[in-house]
Amino acid sequence: MAGSASAATSGDCQSATVQYRIVDADGKPVDGDWSSQGGFRQWNAVPGTVEVRLAPGQSVGEGCKYPVSLAEYTTEGPNWFVSGHQSLVDKATVYLTAADVPESDDAKLTWQKLAVRTPDCYGQIDLYGDDVSYDGKTGEGHGPLPYEPDNIATPYHLIAAWNGGEKPCAPATPDSPATSDAPTPSQSAPATPSTPAADQPPADASTSPAPTPKSSGTPTTTPDVPPLTSTPSATPTPSPSDSKPPLAETGASGSLGPIAGGAALVIVAGAGAVVMSRRTRRS
Repeated sequence: MAGSASAATSGDCQSATVQYRIVDADGKPVDGDWSSQGGFRQWNAVPGTVEVRLAPGQSVGEGCKYPVSLAEYTTEGPNWFVSGHQSLVDKATVYLTAADVPESDDAKLTWQKLAVRTPDCYGQIDLYGDDVSYDGKTGEGHGPLPYEPDNIATPYHLIAAWNGGEKPCAPATPDSPATSDAPTPSQSAPATPSTPAADQPPADASTSPAPTPKSSGTPTTTPDVPPLTSTPSATPTPSPSDSKPPLAETGASGSLGPIAGGAALVIVAGAGAVVMSRRTRRS
């Protein structure tokens, strides 16, 4: 049912095989169990709750962890080829260890549960072997959104997936503009609008949209889940913002004081030299 993988020590963790299954609302398995060694699986129905564990017959070293994630996206169509632009809606991740390998007689029935929101429109649900959020953001822990026209077939280390839905997703409702508290202009205001400044663009000028980023390479889909290379943080790391980095990240923090002090000493010394020169000439 599953190949074997071993991890002798925490510093030499090998890839592992994941066993997974779908369970109903009562926790009963639906349609049997599958293994990542069986290759990519396309689900025909919304998976609902997915249970995962490391497949039997594996030797996993102490300290080795294997992230497995379930993610839901909205799409523009009911299958991958017409999925178009996607948006990450929900994501759940578990970390499998040696405790998640069942006994040879399957007496150790340990499973970890993964569940995301149930799509109510065109969507995609992916089961994959890492803890990256493929949400289109940059920085550690983030990756490119799936996008079929450019063949950005994320997530990487894909195990199984579902595409479907019965209706298009409603576009996001824009925020209503805030009501202005400014008073109504008086009758003394000029009847004709003022001439715009020369550096202002014309009213009908349009801004071209930013180009869609393309994948830098072919995504990997492997039968084994790679080990986690670093221990996950106990608290989630906030997503990076679009604001400029603080001074501490530009190198100005810490050394700014000594540099300013040295500059002040140079200015004082220079001023003293000028004064002494003038006094010498007068004498």
